[in-house]
Amino acid sequence: MRVLKIFFLTLLPILMVGCSPATPQGSGPDPGAGTGTETPATVSIKLVEAYPGLSFDQPLDYRHAGDDIDRVFVVEKTGRILVFQNDPQVQAARVFLDLTGLVDSRASEKGLLGLAFHPDYKHNRYFYVNYTDSSGTVIARYQTDPADPNRGLPDSAKVLLAFPQPYSNHNGGNLAFGPDGYLYIATGDGGSQGDPQKNAQNRGSLLGKILRIDVDKPGADKPYSIPGDNPFFGNTQGFREEVYAYGLRNPWRFSFDRERGWLWAADVGQNKIEEIDIIQKGANYGWNLMEGSQRYSASADFDKTGLTLPVWEYEHSLGNSVTGGYVYYGSKTPSLKGAYIYGDFGSGMIWALRLGTDLKPDNRLLIDSKLNISSFGVDQNNELYIVDYSGKIYRLLE
Repeated sequence: MRVLKIFFLTLLPILMVGCSPATPQGSGPDPGAGTGTETPATVSIKLVEAYPGLSFDQPLDYRHAGDDIDRVFVVEKTGRILVFQNDPQVQAARVFLDLTGLVDSRASEKGLLGLAFHPDYKHNRYFYVNYTDSSGTVIARYQTDPADPNRGLPDSAKVLLAFPQPYSNHNGGNLAFGPDGYLYIATGDGGSQGDPQKNAQNRGSLLGKILRIDVDKPGADKPYSIPGDNPFFGNTQGFREEVYAYGLRNPWRFSFDRERGWLWAADVGQNKIEEIDIIQKGANYGWNLMEGSQRYSASADFDKTGLTLPVWEYEHSLGNSVTGGYVYYGSKTPSLKGAYIYGDFGSGMIWALRLGTDLKPDNRLLIDSKLNISSFGVDQNNELYIVDYSGKIYRLLE
């Protein structure tokens, strides 16, 4: 992922490349096929600061706890989680948890990268973080102080999963609970360029994958168990049972569509293509054989058979580092309802992507924001927010 490498592109005329996705493997919906064309938004969209009185240090994530308290949490790369009331007039944020002593954020793509609250957080007060330390990636569970809902307990840490990272880049970092109650984790291919260790295609590696684990049922030798319907559960081939989908380069933000049940993910490209995928159980998204729908590997035996193509992709004339978003189900921007809102860190472009009843993609440019879009988030009312790596949070306004 080049999400944290700050540089800008000279934008060329808008030319979006649609692609015809292959039928996904495993269970789940078929995103369909067809070639999309980009058109301007039919409603004028602008950006406004969501919390003018607040600024953040390299923010990377925006979450709510799902506990019916109208507050939000912002993750800072260096290791802090801040909490504040979801009020545009708010003037101060409080440190919810400070992990700066554990987090290695020295490289551009390392740090405190993700936060997720347990579906039953209201009762068990469990939340989960994804960060890098000096050795690699750590997935850990923490608990909130029962006497203070705005204070995480630093001594409550329980490490669920830790694995080495061979390079400093491509660490993924997103984690979220699915509608099935399982924890999903995005991992990059381990870094460098071109996946030199071929981790993404290696099902014996946790890198370059979407992982899926059951955090509520400890296993015999792990603090989590493997869902019985994971695609490689019980295999005898040495594949990691945590793997839900593979062949990803550096998925930077995924989210669940609450109505369609789809798992949307944005995968950052190498030299040419940024892609949007609908993640299917057991599917192979092609990296490093493909970049987007195009051939990447120089291997003479390259074959797209069995590979799942993106539902949408764009070239680097429009941006160099895709940031995944959410399907919008709020009420304040009605023209966007049902659209997947995503952007690009390098160019600041924000788009709305729809897959219609015929599943043909329709991609529309909403705004050229000029922001370094590091993440998107939603509050408890399903309203959408844009996280600017430079320190501000924005929302869209019609």
